[in-house]
Amino acid sequence: MAYSKKIPLSILSTLLCVSLMSCSSEKTTEPNSSNKTASEISAPVATEAEIPEPATFETPSSVVTSESMDITGPAPSSIAPSMDISIPVLVPAPASKAASPDKKFHTVKVFYGTDRNKTNEKSLNDYFGEVRSTVSYGQIDISIPFNHKVGKIEAPSIWRLEFRENPEKHISMLALVEMDKATLFETVNKRLKDSGTNSAFIFFHGYNVTFSAAAKRTAQMAYDLQFPGIPFFYSWPSAGRVSAYTKDEGNIQWSEPHIKAFLNDIAKKSDIENIYLIAHSMGNRGLTRALGTLITEQPALKSKFKEVILAAPDIDADVFKRDILPKLTAQKLPITLYASADDKALIASKKVHGYSRAGDTGDSIIIAHGVETIDATGLDTGFLRHSYFSETQPMLKDIHALALEELRAHQRTLLEKVGDNGYWKFRETLQ
Repeated sequence: MAYSKKIPLSILSTLLCVSLMSCSSEKTTEPNSSNKTASEISAPVATEAEIPEPATFETPSSVVTSESMDITGPAPSSIAPSMDISIPVLVPAPASKAASPDKKFHTVKVFYGTDRNKTNEKSLNDYFGEVRSTVSYGQIDISIPFNHKVGKIEAPSIWRLEFRENPEKHISMLALVEMDKATLFETVNKRLKDSGTNSAFIFFHGYNVTFSAAAKRTAQMAYDLQFPGIPFFYSWPSAGRVSAYTKDEGNIQWSEPHIKAFLNDIAKKSDIENIYLIAHSMGNRGLTRALGTLITEQPALKSKFKEVILAAPDIDADVFKRDILPKLTAQKLPITLYASADDKALIASKKVHGYSRAGDTGDSIIIAHGVETIDATGLDTGFLRHSYFSETQPMLKDIHALALEELRAHQRTLLEKVGDNGYWKFRETLQ
């Protein structure tokens, strides 16, 4: 089985080399969390009276104080109200999502499901660990600094003599409220009603990602995409370490039934009508198998899933084509696959497994009926070139056009078709 396989030292060295500059494409530096502790912020289970205010972007009044932060940098003078799909530039979120005047950050509320253990650590960043556990739910408030740059997870840097998170400078976890399942969906439905939206996206992270890193990535994407609905993420028990690759492989497989149940609950227990699914790297294994099983058993649910976005999937390409895609395409789910030939993380994964990955176009590119394949080669200039799905402006803009404008590949201005081969790539001018 995958999780019992030992990686040869030479292959592990490749993984370590690939990850030298960044332990994870989704992982952020977390020297010390804000002074607030989990025990100070959340009760074990929120009662109905404790349900957070459902306004999408509201700054908690008692979570972050001026004494716990180093306040620097002015608020932006103006914030553009919307995106122009015709130009490859993303703008900050609308001013209506701003925090209160005395705060220099926005607050994004995200909902979560996780089958990680609770650590009893004081830091919110370490509230959940890497050990398998029962599924729990809740809501997190996350700061987005006014000077946030699209695609970035601003984090403390020792080079700038920053030793703890400051929500006015860094994307930070401000508050976490645990909820039972019933309270979760009561809160979600109230927020839907108050906001007038019926949409949500659910993010599934990849290998070497902590719970807090997944939460911050979800908030960053929601903010940068200007997503008007509710952001969710599911965090399976990734160890958050480069050396734990095979352990992570076992854990994502173990989490598949929980992911399936999470999707089923959101589709049935919430008033959400439009669900957009985004998976990255190893997270694609859990999402694709769970979703394929769910819609095969309950085909009536497929109308809820408006788009399935598979970014850099770390899945055996042959297994993906033979076993996974047929279940998804049989139900005519709209699927977009983003892949790249210069993704160093997937190149390392190929060396580990001996076979090409579905998100690697180095040997060949997956072209299948019912799937829009987008070649993102050359788009990411970072070290790993594995995080283009959430860190590059053209990619975020393309996902915005796909999910929010409901434009298929042939309608999106950032893409051009590659001959008659049945796939698209980003225009050369964007690279």
